[in-house]
Amino acid sequence: MSGDGYTGALRGSGSGFIGRGWGFPLRTGATGGIALVERDKEIEEAIGLILGTAPGERPMRPEFGCGIHDYVFAPGDGATAGRIAQEVRTSLERWEPRIEVTDVVIAFDAIEEGTLYIDVRYSVRATNDLRNLVFPFYTIPSEEGSSQASYASYASQAEVR
Repeated sequence: MSGDGYTGALRGSGSGFIGRGWGFPLRTGATGGIALVERDKEIEEAIGLILGTAPGERPMRPEFGCGIHDYVFAPGDGATAGRIAQEVRTSLERWEPRIEVTDVVIAFDAIEEGTLYIDVRYSVRATNDLRNLVFPFYTIPSEEGSSQASYASYASQAEVR
């Protein structure tokens, strides 16, 4: 089993095991016990957990997570979007063996400056089912020359294939 305790997957297993595990964030279920998630919902929560964890955040597994948090103060442009997309792809390929990432698309919010949407397109290895998950990511926009007009002129989308 994965040493992480969250994914419930067998690394390198071709058995088609998707898994079942505790819901994240930790919550109670309808019967008052710990809420369990399974199948597609568990994979979605595992992806969110990977993307939401900065490397070094877990003392017992400091390399776990995704490096997108290094870009909170980066400029909102196409180059940053490309680097974020690469970080997402690399971390999911390393930490979530149940999926195959097919594409990562970064879209800038046209209204809310500093909001990026990370659209992860993937297939579940066990079923070959194509899925996607949109993860919002927030940056701190720079104060110099910051306006909606200049922000809208940035590249609206960056793709990593």
